[in-house]
Amino acid sequence: MSSDMQVFRLPDLGEGLTEAELVNWLVAVGDEIVVDQPIAEVETAKSMVEVPSPYAGTVAELHGEAGQTLDVGKPLISIARVGAGSGSPAAAAPAALSSGIEASPAVDAAAETYRTEEKAGSGNVLIGYGTPGGATGGRTRPRKASVAVVDSPAAPAPDVSLEPAVAGTRIPGKLSAVISPLVRKMARDHGVSLDAIEGSGASGLIMRRDVEAAISAPEAPVAAPVAASVGVGAGASAGAVDSRTGLAVSARTPVRGVRKAVAANMMKSRSEIPEATVWVDVDATALLDMRAELKKRAPHDTPGLLAFIARFVTAGLKKYPALNTRFETAADGSQEIVGFDGINLGFAAQTDRGLVVPSVRNAHELSARELDAEIRRLTAVARDGKATPTELGSGTFTLNNYGVFGVDGSAAIINYPEVAMLGVGRIIDKPWVVNGELAVRKVTELTLAFDHRVCDGETAAGFLRYVADAIENPGGALADM
Repeated sequence: MSSDMQVFRLPDLGEGLTEAELVNWLVAVGDEIVVDQPIAEVETAKSMVEVPSPYAGTVAELHGEAGQTLDVGKPLISIARVGAGSGSPAAAAPAALSSGIEASPAVDAAAETYRTEEKAGSGNVLIGYGTPGGATGGRTRPRKASVAVVDSPAAPAPDVSLEPAVAGTRIPGKLSAVISPLVRKMARDHGVSLDAIEGSGASGLIMRRDVEAAISAPEAPVAAPVAASVGVGAGASAGAVDSRTGLAVSARTPVRGVRKAVAANMMKSRSEIPEATVWVDVDATALLDMRAELKKRAPHDTPGLLAFIARFVTAGLKKYPALNTRFETAADGSQEIVGFDGINLGFAAQTDRGLVVPSVRNAHELSARELDAEIRRLTAVARDGKATPTELGSGTFTLNNYGVFGVDGSAAIINYPEVAMLGVGRIIDKPWVVNGELAVRKVTELTLAFDHRVCDGETAAGFLRYVADAIENPGGALADM
């Protein structure tokens, strides 16, 4: 390869992540870029991030297409050096043209530092990401809304009557085909090749109606068969007949990103952890009454029920630390139970990208009000796809509020490599005996799944009873914490 060409490879994503899905390019062939300019958005099993370029120059080649899964270390983009002798004005133009910022010795030094750190795993690889070799904190950059690119300034505005207000995406080699993530996902889900579609929008913009027309066409192009990987008859794709059931295949959805990570984690949990489950019904009336009274005094500053239960959980884990551990097996077959000086409390959060488990670090040091604020913050960043691997992968115990889905209990799968998970069901009116008399009370069910290798049923039951008693007598419990 010419010394004038620089190849940037997909960098180390940190936290054991070895691949990422290329969501969309933020540059195109021929663009002039500067050091640290975002060049692509990629989605990992953890989050959506922007990848910055360590090089300045002219974009020569994009190694991948939107929707493709790339391995760490594989070429991502090729960039011609600034001033490379290609004879074209674009190649000779300074990298500052795209941003209006002139290159300086400081910028050059920053670029060299970036490249050195990338190789050493310093933590400054992806924006907001850390690597095992260094610090977990990196520079963060606000996500920038992409804009639709058209061929002529005089071109009419795209027809947006059928399209939501979402960011556009430039497709490599087809600069006029600027499509929204929603349209791209629709095409991918139905196996439609965007390269075969002529956009009806301004400057060839591919609209939703174009993809819908391709889907309904008798000979709509479909994605390459992937039957070999799922055990269906050769050539099976959307619209084909499944050999086992005799039914038409309505869709084929690749397992990747968050869903792939969840599947792998759950399989590992089920195959390695001998779990057991205990559960108990709890009268939560006093907790609801206490919160209602607090809300009267401070309507905008009252913790949610989950925050109070989280506070009880952290206190219970201090009393029963065996449930706040990790079971490890070394290469030589020796085994250890690893304890922790602190509690990182994970909680299950449902997002558009799937179920994720952000964790409140050092939760044992926080009050119910502080826990509430951190739970709300982490829920927001997780749903926006901006949670870091550290926020998503550092838990020591998980609290799962599946009651929000209207169910009472669950045979939960432990969030590997943790050793226990507490589930909280919905709170509903039930008949309950109070002081020898039947009454209607607010009742919920607590379910604890635990790794039987780290403790016996007595410890698990003791922890569960501790949390249940705290919910039934919250004032006394909080006074002792």
